Amino acid sequence: MTILVHTTHLALAVLFGLAASPALAQTAPALTIYTYDGFAAEWGPGPQLAEGFEAQCAGCTVEFIAADSSIGALRRVQLEGATTPADLIVGLDVATAGEARATGLFADHTLELGDLALPEPWTDPQFVPVDYAHFAFVYDTDRTATPPASFEELIALPDDLKIVIQDPRSATPGLGLVLWIKAAYGDRAPEIWAGLKPHILAVTRDWSESYNLFLTGEADMALSYTTSPAYHIVDEDDHTVKAALFDEGHIVQVEIAGMLASTDQPELARQFLAYLASPAAQAIIPTTNWMFPVVDLGADLNPAFGTLPQPAKTLTISDTDLEANRAAWIDEMLAAIQ
Repeated sequence: MTILVHTTHLALAVLFGLAASPALAQTAPALTIYTYDGFAAEWGPGPQLAEGFEAQCAGCTVEFIAADSSIGALRRVQLEGATTPADLIVGLDVATAGEARATGLFADHTLELGDLALPEPWTDPQFVPVDYAHFAFVYDTDRTATPPASFEELIALPDDLKIVIQDPRSATPGLGLVLWIKAAYGDRAPEIWAGLKPHILAVTRDWSESYNLFLTGEADMALSYTTSPAYHIVDEDDHTVKAALFDEGHIVQVEIAGMLASTDQPELARQFLAYLASPAAQAIIPTTNWMFPVVDLGADLNPAFGTLPQPAKTLTISDTDLEANRAAWIDEMLAAIQ
């Protein structure tokens, strides 16, 4: 009789456990975040950001899913529409924000972001800044002792000085270069592109491919960021990689994150956006994504970033001009270099 009672209790316990498991699983909220491959990589900020947020969100889980670029992540969400499993996208930038907003797929973050430290005040209602840096061409002082100080100086150099850039249709730095030249030269942009043509070794699909061509010595300069030398200083103790500062000024890239309107975890997604802009998360960014943080970290910012020369002038293009002319400016660039 005792055995029967114990067996019955065991059977009921197992049955209850099986019935409860799905309910328990449903109470553990999860966030799916689309981003670009470098952000989600083992050496990128994604894993540490996921760990940091999971430590404060009471049992939630965070999964980063990588595309080959942030534009690729946006295209995936556009294809999936309201059925996308993504709750957020991280890694778009201000140059692609208008296109992303026009899809109607993003929701307002409704956050108060009063403690940011950016080159310009932040007022975007849908996107939260993640990091920033100015676009620049990097060079190695062992190979290029005196870098050009402007696009026109670069054009005037012998044609065997080679640069690598990225395709503006697939990579945000490539689009950034289009905007940089347009902001600096206006109607002269086709002339500048034509002058650059003999120097362009390759137009790559993404940043990593072109930067590798620079690192292996196949190209003398690569389109990258003023903060790129910090990686070589901190991780390699190499001070030979520098960013060339141009007299025309430079365009700044601010990377952003946004919440999808279709998310079934809107409150958790907002919490993650707030976490991204917090000092705890921002402390992870500089030496994993090699960009400046969007808050003032004070002494917690690696001192290598304080040694980096920065542009005296920041160029801008209005959102209205960008949205009205982006496609035409890209076509103008492609026509000039083909």
